[in-house]
Amino acid sequence: MTAAAKSRFDEQLLEVLRQIVGERVTTADAIREQHGKDESFHPSIPPDAVVFAHSTDEVSRVVTACAERGVPIVPFGTGTSLEGHVAALEGGVCIDVSQMNNVLAVNAEDLDCRVQPGVTRKQLNEYLRDTGLFFPIDPGADASLGGMTATRASGTNAVRYGTMRENVLSLEVVLADGRVIRTAKRSKKTSAGYDMTRLFVGSEGTLGVITEVTLRLYGIPEAMSAAVCSFPDLESAVNTVILTIQSGVPVARIELLDEVQMDACNKYSDLDYPVQPTLFFEFHGSERGVVEQVEQVEAIAGDFGASEFNWARKAEDRSKLWQARHDAYYAGIALRPGGKGIATDVCVPISRLAECILETKKDVVESGLIAPIVGHVGDGNFHLVIVVDPDDKDEMARAEALNERMVMRALAMDGTCTGEHGVGYGKIGFLEAEHGEALSVMRDIKRALDPGNIMNPGKIIRL
Repeated sequence: MTAAAKSRFDEQLLEVLRQIVGERVTTADAIREQHGKDESFHPSIPPDAVVFAHSTDEVSRVVTACAERGVPIVPFGTGTSLEGHVAALEGGVCIDVSQMNNVLAVNAEDLDCRVQPGVTRKQLNEYLRDTGLFFPIDPGADASLGGMTATRASGTNAVRYGTMRENVLSLEVVLADGRVIRTAKRSKKTSAGYDMTRLFVGSEGTLGVITEVTLRLYGIPEAMSAAVCSFPDLESAVNTVILTIQSGVPVARIELLDEVQMDACNKYSDLDYPVQPTLFFEFHGSERGVVEQVEQVEAIAGDFGASEFNWARKAEDRSKLWQARHDAYYAGIALRPGGKGIATDVCVPISRLAECILETKKDVVESGLIAPIVGHVGDGNFHLVIVVDPDDKDEMARAEALNERMVMRALAMDGTCTGEHGVGYGKIGFLEAEHGEALSVMRDIKRALDPGNIMNPGKIIRL
């Protein structure tokens, strides 16, 4: 952190914070260190203090106290982000909302619910279990719903159910001056004014602190079936995905794992699938609807040389399969004991997906690095986990070059530098190439809502 930022936090502010939250503020080194790092390879950059908030009022009072002194604020949920989102680049106060974890209301008839930001996706679905409803957005980690909103998360179900952008109906937000606003009512649509909800979805804590989230819910499907099939080459697997989507099959999940990732998953999750490019599918709907979807996809996959489908129809078998997929990041890192994973992602129009993946695969081979490919390819999104020794400057340089080539290729194909990881400070350098003059408008919005630049400074855009 900078010396200037350090000097803004002092004993006087610490005493004010104690008056607001009591003993739920700490400057202990271990807790500060934990709150300065996410799941990525980025180093920990700790805040000066951590506040464990219990209410919107407490968050508002903490923000007001920090704003009066120009002290930076970094919101924190579960710390599962991947681009350095929670690093306290300029020091300041971390507001941990993980203890704001109550489900406030479930409106079953309206298919929506209202939750505090610390509620995790698994916690919400456990709460909903007896209602016949579920929340489908599944980024893999048991992330907080406030954090998922802040990073505009998506995951394996996005091809059918969309991302957080489509599933957040309203937010309660504490602004940089301590004011509390609600961005919308509960209605499923509105034409009343600016779309404030979408403004804060994906803002990564740079415009305010999210303290309540109203979410869209869905009925649990009558039938669910999951399947795995392998392919002779990567191109055949990707082309199966493209044709499936273009054919309008309403598949719930369609995930790609290259042969390196399949080898890693087999070893890490005790599976025994062929070490070949592989697709994981899941189908939701009525009994008859699922059968029809399966028939269509089996026919498409067969035309591209797929193996027979291996089925997981029981809930426990599906859970094992998708847990293995969610553990792909850790499985990839385990291919090299002691290595660290640089997780990166891009998203391109589905028509360019095969070209983008195959050219990226070629780059991986030429780089000499271990970098499994895995992706939510049903919506054109795929990831690399580049496994490196962070102390090896040559490896890090090759990894950065590989990442940059993948991102610039995606942008050239009218795609994006990140489909779901977000920007943080890890991908901040690519935004000008992606957005051009629109980036200056983002800066204007940031200055209007946060003139002191205290809300998670150094993330998304530089002022």
